[in-house]
This record gives sequence, C-alpha cells and structure tokens, in this order.
Amino acid sequence: MRLMTVTACLAAGLTVSGCITLGGDHEDAPVGPPTVIRTPGEPAPPHAKLYADCLAASAAAGTYEKEPGIEMLRLTCAGAPAHAFYDALASWTATGGGCEIVAEGRTWRYTQKIERNPYGLDDCSTDGAGDYRCTISLNVGTFLSATASPG
Repeated sequence: MRLMTVTACLAAGLTVSGCITLGGDHEDAPVGPPTVIRTPGEPAPPHAKLYADCLAASAAAGTYEKEPGIEMLRLTCAGAPAHAFYDALASWTATGGGCEIVAEGRTWRYTQKIERNPYGLDDCSTDGAGDYRCTISLNVGTFLSATASPG
C-alpha cells in the first residue's frame, strides 16, 4: 500500500511538473501571441562598419561556409577589410575587452574574451607578412539547412 501511494504521488508530481518550468523568475513571461513590432533601432557604432565591410567582402568573394553540426555561418574576409578590423582590435585587446593569442604562425585577436575556447567567436589574424583574415560567426536559424532552394 505504501509503495502504491509513493508511486501515485510521483506520478501526480510528474504530471504537474510537465506544466511547470522550474527555476528563474517568470513574471516577465510573454502573455498572448508574439508581437512582430520592432523597437526603433539606434545608430550603429563605428565598429559596425568593420563588420559590414568584412561581411560584404566575404559575400563578394564567396568565402563563407556552414559550421559543421550547427546552424552557424562562418564568413571570412581578407585584405583591406580584414587589416582594418585587425588593427581596430589592437586597442580592444590591450584594454582587456578582447583577447590576443599567438598560435600556428599567426597572431589572433578576438572580439571578446575567450572563456574556454575560441569556438564561435569572431576573430582577425595576421601572419605578420601582410596576410590578414577575419572570421565572423553568424548564428542563424534552421532555415539555413532547409532543402528548399533560395528564391
């Protein structure tokens, strides 16, 4: 009898917990249908142009690829846009905002600190002999791998 009561309580608890999200404060949880109204944008800061120039160069050169196993695009630029981005990262890494690593014959500068590894972080690098490259990791949705051809 006691085992039956415990089993019944566990079953009831599991049924209820299937409707409850544990942890966190849910006072701000959305109620009703999602909104498609966007808040007004702000003027882009100067560093946004570095991203835009690199993205444009990558698109023009066709130097972008899908990250294996996840819905992420890696867009890589080289030349003048990469050189400008790399140079702009110098003061950022020097003040502790980013990170600089020397490895594989290149100096790598990241747009943020590396917590465990640089996977998925934006970076720029140089070989010290004029070869500059930047990679921007763009998280995208499952549409990236959809089988329908682009319109």
